[in-house]
Amino acid sequence: MTTAVPLIYSFPEFSGVAEAVADLVVTAQNKALSKSHDDIAPLNTTSDSPLMLRNTPDDASIHSNSMSTSPSTSSQLRKKKKESNRRFKIGISGGSLLNVLHEGLLKRDDIKWDKWDVYFADERLVPFDSSESNYGQAKSKLFDLIPESKGSPNIYPINSALLDDPQECADDYEKTLIKGFASKDSVKLPMFDLILLGCAPDGHVASLFPNHETLRENYAWCVPVENSPVGPANRISFSVPVICHSHLVAFVVEGSTKAPVLRTIMERPDKGLPASIINEKAAGKIAWFVDDDAISDVVGIIKKRYKFTATTN
Repeated sequence: MTTAVPLIYSFPEFSGVAEAVADLVVTAQNKALSKSHDDIAPLNTTSDSPLMLRNTPDDASIHSNSMSTSPSTSSQLRKKKKESNRRFKIGISGGSLLNVLHEGLLKRDDIKWDKWDVYFADERLVPFDSSESNYGQAKSKLFDLIPESKGSPNIYPINSALLDDPQECADDYEKTLIKGFASKDSVKLPMFDLILLGCAPDGHVASLFPNHETLRENYAWCVPVENSPVGPANRISFSVPVICHSHLVAFVVEGSTKAPVLRTIMERPDKGLPASIINEKAAGKIAWFVDDDAISDVVGIIKKRYKFTATTN
């Protein structure tokens, strides 16, 4: 068995998985928007880091506020401005996960789409209109279907002009992450509110493949993948440290074809499959949402009952 036992929520049917994942997403959204993570300096920063000064107005604005408002009013105005600027930062992968999000999210009325910043945990270097494009599929299965009245998220796809150069594309997407997470402050790693991942029958997660050198990358935020063993040959992916630095990581896996690899992940962490590595390195922040078919081969695990915390309007 894995030494770092993750939370495992199992459901008899696909619809149950979709409903629970949607609840998790909305719960993470509400937490991010109501209680800013910026108030706490992330790991790997020092006490004199600029992060400690985040959202603090400069001297001129403090002086201006003090001339026109009381200290308490000034504090309230700053707090309101800070709250209005909060964003829900989510990373998603592709594949069957998008079907789960389609089923679970579109029916809800409590999603603040206009507060979302959506990034892709991995991407295949193919045109956006390809059925292999994570962005293209997410757009057609989810984002294009959001009613206009509910607002729209900020979505950050790869640069489609760089499809022929995985390294340059990965570097460019890393710059996109830096702009979103570290444009004003120095951070070692981006901290997502939630990253949602699937897991393929061969054990790859995002575009991190078993026994691939990208699993050993400790510094880059995005890594290039060439000569992929399955599907499109060229890809980019979040690195393991970026995934594990998220506030919460959730795997969404369904179907009997995933049962053998789930058993290996949970019972043989020594095999070093990407999901096993993430289970270990992000211990305490991992949850699995699976249907009964996907988990049928795993023995000796304790399945939890998911407690719904967000309610639809």
